[in-house]
Amino acid sequence: MTFWKSCLVAGVLAAATFAPVAADDMIVEKKTFALPSYTTVAGATIKDVKIGWEAYGTLAADKSNAILINHFFSGNSHAAGKYKADDKLPGYWDAIIGPGKAIDTNKYYVISSDTLVNLNTGLPTTVTTGPATVNPDTGKPYGTTFPVVSIADFVRVEKALVESLGIKKLRMVAGASMGALQTYEWAASNPEMVDRIMPVIGTAFADDFLVGWLDVWADPIRADQNWNGGDYYGKEPPLAGLAAALKVVSHHASHWEITDEVNAGAWADPAKDPAKSLDARFKVQATLDAAGAIRAKVSDANHFLYLVKANQLYAPGGAKSLDEAAAKIRAPALVIYQPKDLVFPGVAVEASIAALKKAGNPVESIVLQGKRGHLDGVLSMAQAADAIRAFVDK
Repeated sequence: MTFWKSCLVAGVLAAATFAPVAADDMIVEKKTFALPSYTTVAGATIKDVKIGWEAYGTLAADKSNAILINHFFSGNSHAAGKYKADDKLPGYWDAIIGPGKAIDTNKYYVISSDTLVNLNTGLPTTVTTGPATVNPDTGKPYGTTFPVVSIADFVRVEKALVESLGIKKLRMVAGASMGALQTYEWAASNPEMVDRIMPVIGTAFADDFLVGWLDVWADPIRADQNWNGGDYYGKEPPLAGLAAALKVVSHHASHWEITDEVNAGAWADPAKDPAKSLDARFKVQATLDAAGAIRAKVSDANHFLYLVKANQLYAPGGAKSLDEAAAKIRAPALVIYQPKDLVFPGVAVEASIAALKKAGNPVESIVLQGKRGHLDGVLSMAQAADAIRAFVDK
């Protein structure tokens, strides 16, 4: 099995970059935005904040054509194009962002940024401030002394980036999964800046079931002795726990149809029957382990835990309920989802759609087809291209 197929089965969202490469890929530049100081929603101060960002297209003279794209939990800013002509892979939403595509970069200036506490600290194309960052006051990595941050903090830092470019209003804010949460937060907290939103495979509020699942994601890291309460920088990192956590995310983000189709009950080792030994395993187990281990090598365990916490704290505009969150949103919405999604189930997304409509918001929705569940919101977006183009251009 190729690495692409193994990642697809495992459901690792970062595998979304493994899409067909077009001959006319945009060449994009990774940039860094810096804030000398940032005060979190909870009131803590973080010095020398940095996030990476990139942009596609040209900003109009009146700065009215800007679109913001937010990334998923395990992603970064690389939403489209390539950094170098010989890069093997384009950005994860390359199917819908680019010249002549649904989000047409001949018309629009598309911005995408890394979040605070981004998972991918081991990738040179990620710029982020978080627990692995050196605290300028101590000269050592923050570890768990880094302040807790929320989806609202991600958006506030993005807002500072957008405003630094002289942009006062965004034609659209969009994103998949965690990016959908940021999209709703943008609309609820900054209604005057957001013309329309396109949340994909995400809901307008975090219910307790999601909070519980996120805790399940985090448990393997906390159980790894090498995590040591978050104090592992300069020591043996908790790679086993992080790999196991990413394995859980991978399986949750996939769906049984694609998992069963690709693995078909096969054994990991054709010569070792799982019925005859505890050590003998099924192919799906080995695939999930491999995907988790590969991702762990470029990720940081504390950043994973801080991302989990940020998602658990998700409450658009500080709302206390789904209806209250929906009432804070005034932007027309194109909601895209997959009914087979196990992370943000179709019924939960439909409840968000109903709440938005109840609040008087214009809402359109697109149902993605496929066997990948949550991953279809990254890998199968070409299905929605015509609806996206019509929504953005209207």
